Amino acid sequence: TVDLKYDDVSYATVHQSAFLRCGMMPVQPIKELWWFKIGASEERVYYYDPTSVDAALMKRAKRSSRDNTSLEIYPTQLSDEGEYKCRIVVWDNTGNSTEPSVPISKEARMMLKVNVPPEKVEITHLTSGRNLSLRCKSEGAKPPVDILWTKTSPDGVETEIPDLTKVREIEPAGELYDTAEQIFYQLEENEMIAKISCVVRHHNTNTTIYKNITFVSPAIQNALKVTMQRFAEPVLYSSIENQDGQDNKAGLVKISADPGFKVPYNTSVTLKASAPGVYPEPRYLWWVGDQTGIAGRELHIDNLEEDKSYYVLAENPLGRVVLEVPVHITTSDYSQWNDSSRDGDAMVNDTTEGLDTGAIIGIVIGALIAVFFIGFAVWYWTIRDGTHVFSPKKEKPHTIDEETIPFRSTDKPLLRTISTQTLEGRRSRREPSI
Repeated sequence: TVDLKYDDVSYATVHQSAFLRCGMMPVQPIKELWWFKIGASEERVYYYDPTSVDAALMKRAKRSSRDNTSLEIYPTQLSDEGEYKCRIVVWDNTGNSTEPSVPISKEARMMLKVNVPPEKVEITHLTSGRNLSLRCKSEGAKPPVDILWTKTSPDGVETEIPDLTKVREIEPAGELYDTAEQIFYQLEENEMIAKISCVVRHHNTNTTIYKNITFVSPAIQNALKVTMQRFAEPVLYSSIENQDGQDNKAGLVKISADPGFKVPYNTSVTLKASAPGVYPEPRYLWWVGDQTGIAGRELHIDNLEEDKSYYVLAENPLGRVVLEVPVHITTSDYSQWNDSSRDGDAMVNDTTEGLDTGAIIGIVIGALIAVFFIGFAVWYWTIRDGTHVFSPKKEKPHTIDEETIPFRSTDKPLLRTISTQTLEGRRSRREPSI
């Protein structure tokens, strides 16, 4: 008597080896070995005849080295799942060597289940203030996976998140399954870093996948202990101009300027904010004075004419910070006319630029000398003319003929010397009296 030892159901993981047991007890000489896959019809998978043939009709199938009658399939495919039949034919002469051996046939049926680990896991989120909506989705698994949510503290301790409101969905995708789970979670106050993990467990394939999402609050270096109420809630404040030269520490909000934080008069400037390592990416809001804020990572300023301090808010669900970004006008020819200094006084040029003090004193002295000579000349000409006009002595009238007397440089202009009497004398000489 020959008995077969087999498993009603065998499990395998896709792309790994599948083992279908079909052993004899006791072991007898094999006449034939057949393996079939049962479907609409019996599909021959493997045949063995110790006298001549060892034929694997499925190229991925072979006899197992464990007992020479069980079947191994490698690599396993999802299509290999189904019912299989093992048929063993042995010789048996019931222990009587004088009589011919009698072939004895035994059969056994079994199921092969092929498991598939999740192919892809992704996590998405929505935020509203400090309230989070997280959704974890596993795709392409068989059977469906289990999902667990954990949180890791800053010192590395991982704990399961208790009392979660969950919404679970399982959708078939052909022979596989997609599993999604959504939770709602509120971040704790003053929490700067929150690492939340979606733990996907597929017990049938002994597979565990962690998908992490780490929320990082924006931070600043050298922060002042000041709060601003512009946005209704206290906001951490800093006067850092630029942090690009500092270590690239995760969470720091950085400000850069093109062409720089000190620019010539009437120059356009672009301020840029970034927060490497901050998650989710913060929203940015720029403003100056009481003007309405401008959203975006960049702020373009046209034709800057005076020193100004701009402010930028960086905010995500874990926190918000405000940075002051001062932009200065460098000394130029226009600065001496600029009355926009913070204390209300006119701005004074640095003596290292433009005219120096000696040059200014020289110009002033030269101007005084020029005024002195002009005043002396006016006084001289006034006194000289006055000797003819106001002299108490009676002078004899004389006449001047423009046509016969050439003009000399020592003569006085005609308009200054010709009197009424002189004109009368000229008239009496040229016109005969009647």
